[in-house]
Amino acid sequence: MGMTITEKILAEHADLKRVEPGEIVNAKIDVAMVHEVLGIRVAAMLREAGVNKVWDPEKIVALLDHWVPAPNVEAAEIHKICRSFAKEHKIKYWYDMRAGICHLVLPEKGHVRPGELIVGSDSHTTTHGAFGAFATGVGATDMAIVLATGKLWFKVPSTIKIVIDGRLPEMVTAKDVILHVIGTLGVEGANYKAVEFYGDTIQALSVDGRMTLCNMSVEMGAKAAIIEPDQKTIEYVKSRTNKPFKVVKADKDAEYEEIINFDVSKLEPQVAKPHSLENVVPVSEVEKTPIDQVFIGSCTNGKLEDLEIAAKILRNRKVHPDVRLIVIPASYEIYLKALKKGIIETIIKAGGVVCNPTCGPCIGGHLGVLGNEEVCVSTGSRNFIGRMGSKTSLIYLASPATAAASAIEGEIADPRKYAG
Repeated sequence: MGMTITEKILAEHADLKRVEPGEIVNAKIDVAMVHEVLGIRVAAMLREAGVNKVWDPEKIVALLDHWVPAPNVEAAEIHKICRSFAKEHKIKYWYDMRAGICHLVLPEKGHVRPGELIVGSDSHTTTHGAFGAFATGVGATDMAIVLATGKLWFKVPSTIKIVIDGRLPEMVTAKDVILHVIGTLGVEGANYKAVEFYGDTIQALSVDGRMTLCNMSVEMGAKAAIIEPDQKTIEYVKSRTNKPFKVVKADKDAEYEEIINFDVSKLEPQVAKPHSLENVVPVSEVEKTPIDQVFIGSCTNGKLEDLEIAAKILRNRKVHPDVRLIVIPASYEIYLKALKKGIIETIIKAGGVVCNPTCGPCIGGHLGVLGNEEVCVSTGSRNFIGRMGSKTSLIYLASPATAAASAIEGEIADPRKYAG
């Protein structure tokens, strides 16, 4: 019996010929990413353990992205600890707050390559599976172990194969696809499973779209989400790094726990209603819901492709006077490209507010916190109670296209009317 991509990567990094689901392995890490949690807990853990030297300062990527610039004294102190740690341990890839949100920065800066084992101090590290890597989020204790030793134990997950076919209708995007998948499988539908995406829809998606799919797979409990590398993947990675990499593909006789098929050729724009990713419905079921704020950004949908489709809808139109539109590019590279393309100007002329790259409103940190009973259409990844501020606020998750259309109309709107 053959192996899945996940099994092959974990076996190689554990120096084993093969592994089986449920097996415990101790694997070597290729890249470790750490953000503010470094200053919140990890640095203190290493100090208390007497670790005065990290395993490899060239395999650690560290940055600040959740609360930047620091909105309060507490965040400022956390940032100080991170900066001190990076300097003390001579972390080569220390980006401070000058790069953007971690999940976009890593591939942009060439830190993600097919076949690698990547861990990050954030659950949405699954994003990097879009490049054929096994990438997963870990807690502070596990991250401290990785920074000290370069290894971490894993329970080999079983793999679900998700096959998505069909040409997406206009104004229906990767975000709609993954919302539909999560709404179908449920928030525990892939709990501690690896997910491999296949199908002609996946092949047609851009690199941006593939990252959106893998990013949100954690919302159905996935330990990792992987898209088999193709020419798009290889060209992107080679344009970002000259380091060698190995493309890993599943064996033809790989054993999957389950194979699930989707046809998205007639998919409508999707919306996840409060307060769960399971509450996914077609936009037609929630149209005309009055809103107070629209947020376009986050690691899920702050990419260039996301800003482009929003700007296409907003061009020569105005944001509804009762709506606050907040747009945040996910990285400075994206921000600069959006500036050159006139996207930022379009958003501002429409009445939107553009902020510096940061997680910001998505985690209720700053730059768009919701007040009591306020309603927001967000392109972020989660709509839990209190996620973006007040516990009585309501978050509807949607694509950048649906978000932009809603900003114009002052209520949840179908973006397909703005097609063409």
